[in-house]
Amino acid sequence: MLEPQVAPYGSWKSPITTDLIVSESISPGQVVLDGQDIYWSETRPSEGGRSVIARRTIDGMVTDVLPPPFNARTRVHEYGGGAFTVNNGEIYFSNFKDRRVYRLVPGSEPEPITMNEQMRYADGEVDRQRNCMICVREDHTMAGREAVNALVTLKLTGDNDGQVLVSGNNFYSSPRLSPDGSRLAWLTWNHPNMPWDGTELWVGEFESEGTLGGTKLVAGGSSESIFQPEWSPEGVLHFISDRTGWWNLYRWREDDVEALCKMDVEFGSPQWLFGMSTYGFVAEDTIMCRYEEQGFSHLALLNTMTGKLHTIETPYSTISNVWAGTGYVVFIGGSTSESTTIVRLDLDTSHLEVLRRSSSVKVDAGYFSTPQAIEFPTEQGLTAHAFFYPPRNQDYIGPADERPPLIVYSHGGPTGFSSNTLDLGIQYWTSRGFAILDVNYGGSTGYGREYRQRLEGQWGIIDVDDCINGARYLVQHGLVDGKRLAIAGGSAGGYTTLAALTFRNIFKAGASYFGLSDLEAFAQDTHKFESRYLSRLVAPYPERRDLYIERSPIRFLDQLSCPVIFFQGLDDKIVLPNQAELMVEALRTKGVPVAYLAFEGEGHGFRLAENIKRALEAELYFYARIFGFESADVMEPVQINNL
Repeated sequence: MLEPQVAPYGSWKSPITTDLIVSESISPGQVVLDGQDIYWSETRPSEGGRSVIARRTIDGMVTDVLPPPFNARTRVHEYGGGAFTVNNGEIYFSNFKDRRVYRLVPGSEPEPITMNEQMRYADGEVDRQRNCMICVREDHTMAGREAVNALVTLKLTGDNDGQVLVSGNNFYSSPRLSPDGSRLAWLTWNHPNMPWDGTELWVGEFESEGTLGGTKLVAGGSSESIFQPEWSPEGVLHFISDRTGWWNLYRWREDDVEALCKMDVEFGSPQWLFGMSTYGFVAEDTIMCRYEEQGFSHLALLNTMTGKLHTIETPYSTISNVWAGTGYVVFIGGSTSESTTIVRLDLDTSHLEVLRRSSSVKVDAGYFSTPQAIEFPTEQGLTAHAFFYPPRNQDYIGPADERPPLIVYSHGGPTGFSSNTLDLGIQYWTSRGFAILDVNYGGSTGYGREYRQRLEGQWGIIDVDDCINGARYLVQHGLVDGKRLAIAGGSAGGYTTLAALTFRNIFKAGASYFGLSDLEAFAQDTHKFESRYLSRLVAPYPERRDLYIERSPIRFLDQLSCPVIFFQGLDDKIVLPNQAELMVEALRTKGVPVAYLAFEGEGHGFRLAENIKRALEAELYFYARIFGFESADVMEPVQINNL
């Protein structure tokens, strides 16, 4: 084996190319079990971002079951999820283009069962007793009015727009039928809460005409987040609540709520998407569950009679979407050495079978950086969390007198989290000689409600402090070059990026992917799901308009004097393109180096392979010009004004 070459950080030649990243990758999404058949959705950049439904039968055969051009994706809450369900081999899915729900019978073409394209549907469950599907409907038929959400029943055949079952609140999710079909459980919440702030769990009994009666509040409220109601095989309602400060498992029987296993860990997750699941029943008194502790996931069996939790050893450090079938469990897992993967666990043999990998790319492990979980000091005597990725490429080492440039990643949400799953997008950078700090700043999930609530009223402050203090921590320990610090993020992470660049002076460059620059504009013009989100993160609007102005980077361009590159989808309905465009124009006028790449046909997050590729290469080109190194990659130039 050849000795590694000495070369400047950032200039290393890497086999992890943008073509490699986009050509053989998919994003696994929802999982649905139907007997012994396993279905899942996967987004394929190579097919223009189409979300395809695949099926794995008991004999191990995997096939696509959704023909093109159908795209199983919904825009309820804009973020979607829960776009399809399966019952006895029949698939019911929301088609992205026309928003209609279709029924797909094996051997036939999909047929629509809804009519109005201004109605959106998600989170469906088939009710065979009443020959319908119960789901969430979001009504956009009234122009100029906030969309109206409700639980409805859809007839399984013919054109219909649904019969309202439950309405009156701002939001609904998770309609779940009891095993005997006599009762329905669901979640609901109202502005200004997000589902991780406070939700209510309700139960109702079906009457002879198919309506609900005897509705009862089971748990939850404005300051208790309920997640994933689920019935046991014998009809006992279970759910996850953070009433102790941690999302733990509970059950409701005889009108009493009982804790199953009190622990300072997270069994739940923030409900950004429909159809999320972190546990399932493998027997009446046994639950297979996932819990999160200090940024790492664990799979476990919980005995609901004794409360005993038995952790199952797996090679996965990030686990989500846990679904239990008869004799098996399916989940989505990932690790520091393996990208996101759909996995089947046989309960009799404990055998783990990989059903689908998000990437089939084979790269020598010598080009992968292994993340290190770090906890570093931040403001008010507290600590924050992050994953640190040092540069790694078996063919190169940096000069002895040089430290690597650092990119600080600020995740979206901001109520989200960064995992340690192998991400070729991160390895793209580390294999070229960059260090990465992926920050789980105060406000992130996975560390309990108190940590999550650090961001209340403090967005643009706590998150920025934690990103800065994480970078300083690495500089102080001699791990990165303090003169070549960059920060990057998308959506809410883009806002943190722009706030850090505008209001502080530690970073020397930044990359904003569809990031907020004007909090007031977002408060005035965004979609329903997040329309009151900033009431908690900042303050009620317009009562505290002063804070919205005070924390909006676009209002203080005189304080921004370091280079920034902006990426924006022109079809984005969450962060409108003018947020980026106004800031870009102002920086051009001011004389600050700035670049702007806008993508037709992209929304909030990029799905097309050519755009993902272009954005990565453009960001590398930008850093090479700003930090003054020669990249080994041949890339299309980017127009950088004022450089």
